[in-house]
Amino acid sequence: MPSTDALEQVVPFTADDYRARMARAAESAADAGLAGVLVAPGPDLVYLTGYQPTAITERLTVLVLSAGQEPVLVVPTLEAPDAEKAAGAAALTLRDWTDGKDPYAVTAPLLDVSGRFGVSDNAWAMHLLGLQQALPGTSYVSLTEALPMLRGVKDAHELARIAAAGAAADQAYGEILKVRFAGRKETDVAADLARLLMEFGHSQVDFTVVGSGPNGANPHHEAGDRVIERGDMVVLDFGGLKHGYGSDTTRTVHVGEPTDEEQRVHDLVREAQQAGFEAVRPGVACQEVDRAARKVITDAGYGEYFIHRTGHGIGVTTHEPPYMIEGEELPIVPGMCFSIEPGVYLPGRFGVRIEDIVTATEDGGGRRFNNTPHEMAVVE
Repeated sequence: MPSTDALEQVVPFTADDYRARMARAAESAADAGLAGVLVAPGPDLVYLTGYQPTAITERLTVLVLSAGQEPVLVVPTLEAPDAEKAAGAAALTLRDWTDGKDPYAVTAPLLDVSGRFGVSDNAWAMHLLGLQQALPGTSYVSLTEALPMLRGVKDAHELARIAAAGAAADQAYGEILKVRFAGRKETDVAADLARLLMEFGHSQVDFTVVGSGPNGANPHHEAGDRVIERGDMVVLDFGGLKHGYGSDTTRTVHVGEPTDEEQRVHDLVREAQQAGFEAVRPGVACQEVDRAARKVITDAGYGEYFIHRTGHGIGVTTHEPPYMIEGEELPIVPGMCFSIEPGVYLPGRFGVRIEDIVTATEDGGGRRFNNTPHEMAVVE
């Protein structure tokens, strides 16, 4: 079978890719009435520059983006050699500072003294306070609030990476169905899932939820020492990063043959997941995906047991905007990638969730990045 990489044509990002991203971020900030964007180490910095410090310390590292100005990355001198090797380094100017010097004095001349700046959510408070002390007239707002779609719309190369990650997660699911469940701990199956994700090319495993029996009624159950029994419903939710982009999929399996009620609830969640997928169209508000999936479950009398949003965005992190939830009126556009994962959770008994990563397409519909069967698999 061809590798997922070959099928998806994953190619390296170039300096031009990062240059375009930084320019788009600066323009989006200006359109939002901001003087610029300040990006600390983390997912936003990786997305915009390809640079990920080997260690995030108390030393200031910040990317400064403003419309009409060249991008500048302020870094500690001892980390400058690594920054220079980043794929996007050729698209920006490096400005370093040495221990014993004031990093805020180096950064302040790059900023509008009375500007309002978007700041990546994971910036350290001590760094913001340092900038405010150096420039008392500045103010700051989180990027999630000011520019929620900074990373939200993926280009063709990003979509290829998400597709490859999704295909790898699908392969892991196909293999986990072959292992024994009954008589083993949840942690044993979770370890199998983590191993399989790595075997199929993931560089990082973010989560392996294995919720058996009553534990499945907790959507974010951490795999524990409970021994899986014959007759258990088991929620499997797993994902991580491949080629720097996320996977996230959920299937619910049954150890031995299910009861009529278990099958009925599973069929209901499957119908809700399909309804959410069919609601995906460019121009439709994100909340409509939630409404479509939730209506199916509510109409069947299980609405109080669907206790979370229908979906979340995915990209260089496994959870990011946009969110498929009531009140989110942001319109879906081609290239947005997000989960559709309705569930029903019956306290003390069992839970069911089915999840695919989906993108909106140019031709007006949706495309799934997970393509394993939605029907309930029976395992041993």
